[in-house]
Amino acid sequence: MSEPIIRAFFDEPTNTVSYIVADPVTKAAAFIDPVLDYDHNGGSVDTRSVEAMLKVATEEGYRVIWTLETHAHADHLSGSPYVKAKTGARIGIGEHIREVQKIFRPVFNATDLRTDGSDFDHLFTDGETFGIGDLTVSVLYTPGHTPADICYRIGNHVFVGDTLFMPDFGTARADFPGGDVHALYRSIRRLLALPPETRLHLCHDYKAPGRDTYAWETTVAEQRRSNVHVKEGVSEDAFAAMRTARDATLAAPRLLLPSIQVNIRAGKFPPAEANGVRYLTIPVKLNGGAEAAV
Repeated sequence: MSEPIIRAFFDEPTNTVSYIVADPVTKAAAFIDPVLDYDHNGGSVDTRSVEAMLKVATEEGYRVIWTLETHAHADHLSGSPYVKAKTGARIGIGEHIREVQKIFRPVFNATDLRTDGSDFDHLFTDGETFGIGDLTVSVLYTPGHTPADICYRIGNHVFVGDTLFMPDFGTARADFPGGDVHALYRSIRRLLALPPETRLHLCHDYKAPGRDTYAWETTVAEQRRSNVHVKEGVSEDAFAAMRTARDATLAAPRLLLPSIQVNIRAGKFPPAEANGVRYLTIPVKLNGGAEAAV
Protein backbone atom coordinates (compact mmCIF):
# COMPACT_ATOMS: atom_id res chain seq x y z
CA MET A 1 0.00 0.00 0.00
CA SER A 2 1.20 3.50 -0.81
CA GLU A 3 2.12 5.87 1.99
CA PRO A 4 -0.81 8.28 2.39
CA ILE A 5 -0.38 11.98 1.81
CA ILE A 6 -1.55 13.72 5.00
CA ARG A 7 -2.22 17.43 5.38
CA ALA A 8 -3.32 18.89 8.74
CA PHE A 9 -5.41 22.05 9.23
CA PHE A 10 -5.52 23.63 12.69
CA ASP A 11 -8.52 25.72 13.78
CA GLU A 12 -7.33 27.73 16.75
CA PRO A 13 -10.78 29.02 17.90
CA THR A 14 -11.81 25.42 18.63
CA ASN A 15 -8.32 23.90 18.97
CA THR A 16 -9.35 21.33 16.36
CA VAL A 17 -7.17 19.56 13.83
CA SER A 18 -8.79 18.43 10.58
CA TYR A 19 -7.05 16.34 7.96
CA ILE A 20 -6.91 15.63 4.27
CA VAL A 21 -5.74 12.07 3.62
CA ALA A 22 -5.02 11.29 -0.02
CA ASP A 23 -3.84 8.35 -2.07
CA PRO A 24 -0.85 9.54 -4.14
CA VAL A 25 -1.61 7.04 -6.91
CA THR A 26 -5.32 7.53 -7.60
CA LYS A 27 -5.67 11.01 -6.04
CA ALA A 28 -8.73 9.82 -4.10
CA ALA A 29 -8.99 11.64 -0.77
CA ALA A 30 -10.91 11.88 2.49
CA PHE A 31 -11.45 14.76 4.88
CA ILE A 32 -11.36 13.83 8.56
CA ASP A 33 -13.23 15.93 11.16
CA PRO A 34 -13.71 19.10 9.05
CA VAL A 35 -14.79 22.23 10.94
CA LEU A 36 -17.70 24.56 10.17
CA ASP A 37 -16.89 28.01 11.54
CA TYR A 38 -19.56 29.14 13.99
CA ASP A 39 -19.92 32.49 15.77
CA HIS A 40 -21.76 31.62 18.96
CA ASN A 41 -22.37 35.25 19.91
CA GLY A 42 -23.89 36.21 16.58
CA GLY A 43 -25.45 32.87 15.67
CA SER A 44 -23.78 32.89 12.26
CA VAL A 45 -21.71 30.38 10.34
CA ASP A 46 -19.21 30.53 7.51
CA THR A 47 -17.12 28.01 5.65
CA ARG A 48 -13.61 29.47 5.62
CA SER A 49 -12.02 26.42 7.30
CA VAL A 50 -13.65 23.94 4.93
CA GLU A 51 -12.89 26.19 1.96
CA ALA A 52 -9.20 26.15 2.90
CA MET A 53 -9.26 22.35 2.77
CA LEU A 54 -11.20 22.30 -0.50
CA LYS A 55 -8.75 24.76 -2.04
CA VAL A 56 -5.83 22.46 -1.28
CA ALA A 57 -7.74 19.44 -2.59
CA THR A 58 -8.47 21.29 -5.83
CA GLU A 59 -4.89 22.50 -6.23
CA GLU A 60 -3.55 18.98 -5.72
CA GLY A 61 -6.11 17.39 -8.01
CA TYR A 62 -7.68 15.27 -5.28
CA ARG A 63 -11.05 13.61 -5.70
CA VAL A 64 -12.73 13.81 -2.29
CA ILE A 65 -14.83 10.66 -1.79
CA TRP A 66 -15.25 10.56 2.00
CA THR A 67 -15.76 13.03 4.81
CA LEU A 68 -15.13 11.07 7.98
CA GLU A 69 -16.13 11.86 11.55
CA THR A 70 -14.39 10.24 14.51
CA HIS A 71 -17.44 10.98 16.72
CA ALA A 72 -20.16 13.58 17.32
CA HIS A 73 -17.97 16.42 18.50
CA ALA A 74 -18.93 18.62 21.44
CA ASP A 75 -16.56 21.49 20.70
CA HIS A 76 -17.05 22.35 17.04
CA LEU A 77 -19.70 22.04 14.36
CA SER A 78 -19.04 19.62 11.54
CA GLY A 79 -18.27 20.89 8.06
CA SER A 80 -19.09 17.52 6.48
CA PRO A 81 -22.39 18.56 4.84
CA TYR A 82 -20.62 21.39 3.04
CA VAL A 83 -17.89 19.01 1.88
CA LYS A 84 -20.56 16.63 0.62
CA ALA A 85 -22.41 19.42 -1.20
CA LYS A 86 -19.23 20.58 -2.93
CA THR A 87 -17.67 17.21 -3.77
CA GLY A 88 -20.29 14.48 -3.51
CA ALA A 89 -18.28 12.83 -0.72
CA ARG A 90 -20.08 10.39 1.57
CA ILE A 91 -20.33 11.19 5.30
CA GLY A 92 -19.17 8.35 7.54
CA ILE A 93 -19.21 7.83 11.33
CA GLY A 94 -19.27 4.89 13.73
CA GLU A 95 -22.44 2.82 14.03
CA HIS A 96 -22.85 3.68 17.71
CA ILE A 97 -23.87 7.21 16.78
CA ARG A 98 -27.36 5.77 17.14
CA GLU A 99 -26.81 5.55 20.90
CA VAL A 100 -25.72 9.18 21.02
CA GLN A 101 -28.77 10.23 19.01
CA LYS A 102 -31.05 8.38 21.42
CA ILE A 103 -29.39 10.07 24.40
CA PHE A 104 -29.68 13.61 23.04
CA ARG A 105 -32.97 13.50 21.12
CA PRO A 106 -35.02 14.14 24.29
CA VAL A 107 -32.46 16.62 25.66
CA PHE A 108 -33.16 18.96 22.72
CA ASN A 109 -36.73 17.78 22.10
CA ALA A 110 -35.47 17.03 18.60
CA THR A 111 -38.66 15.43 17.32
CA ASP A 112 -37.39 15.57 13.73
CA LEU A 113 -34.27 13.53 14.53
CA ARG A 114 -34.15 9.93 13.41
CA THR A 115 -32.19 7.75 15.82
CA ASP A 116 -31.18 5.09 13.32
CA GLY A 117 -28.11 6.92 12.04
CA SER A 118 -29.68 7.42 8.61
CA ASP A 119 -28.68 11.09 8.46
CA PHE A 120 -25.20 9.74 7.74
CA ASP A 121 -24.27 7.99 4.50
CA HIS A 122 -22.41 5.13 6.16
CA LEU A 123 -22.09 3.74 9.68
CA PHE A 124 -18.79 1.96 10.27
CA THR A 125 -18.47 -1.18 12.37
CA ASP A 126 -15.46 -2.25 14.41
CA GLY A 127 -12.93 -3.97 12.19
CA GLU A 128 -14.55 -2.81 8.96
CA THR A 129 -12.24 -1.89 6.11
CA PHE A 130 -12.83 0.44 3.19
CA GLY A 131 -10.79 2.20 0.55
CA ILE A 132 -9.57 5.68 -0.24
CA GLY A 133 -8.33 4.87 -3.70
CA ASP A 134 -5.63 2.24 -3.18
CA LEU A 135 -5.33 3.05 0.53
CA THR A 136 -6.96 0.56 2.89
CA VAL A 137 -8.60 2.04 5.99
CA SER A 138 -9.39 -0.07 9.06
CA VAL A 139 -11.91 1.04 11.66
CA LEU A 140 -11.18 0.67 15.37
CA TYR A 141 -14.04 1.14 17.82
CA THR A 142 -12.72 3.20 20.75
CA PRO A 143 -15.60 4.20 23.07
CA GLY A 144 -15.23 6.05 26.33
CA HIS A 145 -15.12 9.75 25.47
CA THR A 146 -18.52 9.08 23.89
CA PRO A 147 -20.23 5.75 23.15
CA ALA A 148 -19.55 6.21 19.43
CA ASP A 149 -15.86 7.09 19.02
CA ILE A 150 -13.91 5.37 16.30
CA CYS A 151 -10.39 5.69 14.93
CA TYR A 152 -9.25 5.31 11.33
CA ARG A 153 -6.07 3.32 10.70
CA ILE A 154 -4.23 3.60 7.40
CA GLY A 155 -1.04 1.57 7.42
CA ASN A 156 1.23 3.07 10.06
CA HIS A 157 -1.10 6.04 10.73
CA VAL A 158 -4.07 6.23 13.08
CA PHE A 159 -6.47 9.18 13.34
CA VAL A 160 -7.55 8.93 16.96
CA GLY A 161 -10.15 11.67 17.36
CA ASP A 162 -10.44 12.85 20.96
CA THR A 163 -9.38 9.60 22.64
CA LEU A 164 -5.78 10.71 23.19
CA PHE A 165 -4.01 14.07 23.30
CA MET A 166 -0.30 14.83 23.19
CA PRO A 167 1.60 12.94 25.92
CA ASP A 168 2.10 16.11 27.97
CA PHE A 169 -1.65 16.85 27.97
CA GLY A 170 -3.11 13.39 28.49
CA THR A 171 -6.47 11.98 27.51
CA ALA A 172 -10.05 12.84 26.64
CA ARG A 173 -12.70 13.57 29.22
CA ALA A 174 -15.35 10.91 29.79
CA ASP A 175 -18.11 12.75 31.65
CA PHE A 176 -20.46 13.53 28.76
CA PRO A 177 -23.72 11.53 28.68
CA GLY A 178 -22.81 8.00 27.64
CA GLY A 179 -19.12 8.48 28.47
CA ASP A 180 -17.31 5.77 30.42
CA VAL A 181 -13.86 6.08 32.02
CA HIS A 182 -13.31 2.34 32.05
CA ALA A 183 -14.22 2.00 28.39
CA LEU A 184 -11.89 4.91 27.63
CA TYR A 185 -8.99 3.21 29.39
CA ARG A 186 -9.54 -0.01 27.45
CA SER A 187 -9.81 1.88 24.18
CA ILE A 188 -6.53 3.65 24.88
CA ARG A 189 -4.88 0.34 25.73
CA ARG A 190 -6.11 -1.01 22.41
CA LEU A 191 -4.39 1.85 20.64
CA LEU A 192 -1.21 1.49 22.69
CA ALA A 193 -1.03 -2.19 21.77
CA LEU A 194 -0.29 -1.16 18.18
CA PRO A 195 3.36 -1.25 17.01
CA PRO A 196 5.44 1.38 18.84
CA GLU A 197 6.32 3.26 15.64
CA THR A 198 2.63 3.79 14.79
CA ARG A 199 1.97 7.48 14.19
CA LEU A 200 -1.05 8.91 16.02
CA HIS A 201 -2.77 11.93 14.51
CA LEU A 202 -4.79 13.86 17.10
CA CYS A 203 -7.96 15.90 16.76
CA HIS A 204 -7.12 18.58 19.34
CA ASP A 205 -4.27 20.35 21.07
CA TYR A 206 -4.36 22.92 23.86
CA LYS A 207 -0.64 23.51 24.48
CA ALA A 208 0.16 21.84 27.78
CA PRO A 209 1.76 24.06 30.45
CA GLY A 210 5.36 24.77 29.52
CA ARG A 211 4.85 24.14 25.79
CA ASP A 212 4.62 27.19 23.52
CA THR A 213 3.62 25.58 20.24
CA TYR A 214 0.66 23.52 19.12
CA ALA A 215 1.29 19.88 18.25
CA TRP A 216 -0.93 17.09 16.99
CA GLU A 217 1.22 14.12 16.04
CA THR A 218 2.86 11.59 18.33
CA THR A 219 3.63 7.86 18.35
CA VAL A 220 2.49 4.84 20.28
CA ALA A 221 5.98 4.59 21.83
CA GLU A 222 5.85 8.20 23.05
CA GLN A 223 2.39 7.69 24.54
CA ARG A 224 3.42 4.49 26.31
CA ARG A 225 6.51 6.17 27.71
CA SER A 226 5.24 9.55 28.82
CA ASN A 227 1.49 10.17 28.61
CA VAL A 228 0.76 12.04 31.83
CA HIS A 229 -2.52 10.17 32.37
CA VAL A 230 -2.06 6.71 30.98
CA LYS A 231 1.60 5.79 30.40
CA GLU A 232 2.79 2.24 30.98
CA GLY A 233 2.19 1.10 34.54
CA VAL A 234 -1.02 3.11 35.13
CA SER A 235 -3.79 0.70 36.12
CA GLU A 236 -7.39 0.94 34.98
CA ASP A 237 -8.59 1.77 38.49
CA ALA A 238 -5.96 4.48 38.95
CA PHE A 239 -6.81 6.00 35.59
CA ALA A 240 -10.55 5.89 36.31
CA ALA A 241 -10.08 7.63 39.66
CA MET A 242 -7.86 10.32 38.15
CA ARG A 243 -10.08 10.89 35.13
CA THR A 244 -13.28 11.05 37.19
CA ALA A 245 -11.78 13.57 39.62
CA ARG A 246 -10.37 15.68 36.81
CA ASP A 247 -13.60 15.66 34.81
CA ALA A 248 -15.50 16.96 37.85
CA THR A 249 -13.43 20.17 37.66
CA LEU A 250 -13.96 20.82 33.93
CA ALA A 251 -16.44 23.31 32.54
CA ALA A 252 -18.66 22.36 29.64
CA PRO A 253 -17.14 23.13 26.23
CA ARG A 254 -18.21 26.57 24.99
CA LEU A 255 -19.89 25.14 21.89
CA LEU A 256 -21.31 22.01 23.53
CA LEU A 257 -25.01 22.76 22.97
CA PRO A 258 -24.86 23.92 19.35
CA SER A 259 -22.27 21.30 18.41
CA ILE A 260 -24.10 18.27 19.72
CA GLN A 261 -27.50 19.06 18.23
CA VAL A 262 -25.96 19.78 14.83
CA ASN A 263 -23.45 16.94 14.77
CA ILE A 264 -25.90 14.20 15.70
CA ARG A 265 -27.76 15.28 12.54
CA ALA A 266 -24.61 14.60 10.46
CA GLY A 267 -23.73 18.31 10.58
CA LYS A 268 -27.12 19.60 9.49
CA PHE A 269 -29.01 22.28 11.40
CA PRO A 270 -32.53 21.64 12.72
CA PRO A 271 -35.33 22.17 10.16
CA ALA A 272 -36.38 25.75 9.49
CA GLU A 273 -39.40 27.05 11.36
CA ALA A 274 -42.43 28.57 9.61
CA ASN A 275 -40.58 31.89 9.28
CA GLY A 276 -37.75 30.23 7.35
CA VAL A 277 -35.22 30.56 10.19
CA ARG A 278 -33.36 27.64 11.76
CA TYR A 279 -33.04 27.67 15.54
CA LEU A 280 -30.69 25.92 17.94
CA THR A 281 -32.17 24.89 21.26
CA ILE A 282 -30.71 25.81 24.65
CA PRO A 283 -32.14 23.62 27.42
CA VAL A 284 -32.35 25.64 30.65
CA LYS A 285 -32.10 24.04 34.08
CA LEU A 286 -33.75 25.98 36.90
CA ASN A 287 -32.15 25.15 40.23
CA GLY A 288 -33.11 26.06 43.76
CA GLY A 289 -35.23 29.18 43.98
CA ALA A 290 -34.78 30.04 40.32
CA GLU A 291 -38.23 28.64 39.50
CA ALA A 292 -39.84 31.53 41.35
CA ALA A 293 -37.80 34.10 39.41
CA VAL A 294 -39.12 33.21 35.98
